[in-house]
Amino acid sequence: MTLMTATSHALHSAVLSIALLTLLPHTSNAADNVLYETQSEFGPVIVTDEGNGLRAMRFSRYGARQSLVKLDDPEYLGLAYTPFALTGLALCAEPKRFLVLGLGGGSLPTFLRKHYPDAEIDAVDINPAVAAVAKSHFGFREDAHMRVHVMDGRRFIEQVSKPYDAVFLDAFGADALPPHLTTREFLGAVRRAVRNDGIVVGNLWSTAVKPPYEAMVRTYRETFAELHVLQVPGTTNRILIAAPRARQMTSVEFADRAEQLSTAKNFRVNLRRMVEIGLLPPEAVQGRGDILTDVSISR
Repeated sequence: MTLMTATSHALHSAVLSIALLTLLPHTSNAADNVLYETQSEFGPVIVTDEGNGLRAMRFSRYGARQSLVKLDDPEYLGLAYTPFALTGLALCAEPKRFLVLGLGGGSLPTFLRKHYPDAEIDAVDINPAVAAVAKSHFGFREDAHMRVHVMDGRRFIEQVSKPYDAVFLDAFGADALPPHLTTREFLGAVRRAVRNDGIVVGNLWSTAVKPPYEAMVRTYRETFAELHVLQVPGTTNRILIAAPRARQMTSVEFADRAEQLSTAKNFRVNLRRMVEIGLLPPEAVQGRGDILTDVSISR
């Protein structure tokens, strides 16, 4: 089922393009105005002043922005892919437990705390320097129900005993997704760590990285009962929304539920537009690569 006519699609595209001007990541590699830099066992962690109260986290002096935070504004979503990732919340009931793999500057956990004040939120990052810098330079704060765990994300997932309602997989290195967080064995552990009526949201890059994007999509498809993919305009980000249980939901129903969520939670951004613009048809996201396994990525 198509979401809209060609005419209305063009109109919505124009509207969204304007809306995303403040969200799209910086295209320049120049890391001007370095506020802080530290070396960690996983490489440098750099904080840059982006102007207008914005701070970015980078993992190399001329690398991409891994996180973008507006100090004292917990609702600010600075990177274009983040609101697309939030559309996954429209496909599950009111979440009581969140897991975020990949802390960065803490913008996603902070946003979730703002709109889900009673939820338990666990954020995991392998790099202790990232956790420290998120607190010292990005205003991230733990509380009684929002905690940071400094450890490998896969190890954390494999030890989960109480399942989550929503899991966000956003753990990137300087230029790629850690391969051991892409395999069938890892995603099987993720599936066991989420409730049967919950959702898993993965942020991938569609560029030629290792492991290849198509192989990652196929591995998701083989692991979960349902998979939706959203393309983030103007970026190489693809948001995968996976569920242990198939819902047989049409694209229109998805968009309707996204709008209902935005209204109920008083989000600044209407997630319906994200679905309408970004959702790819099922035939475009079959995943033509080989299934990734722990053995195959070690070769």
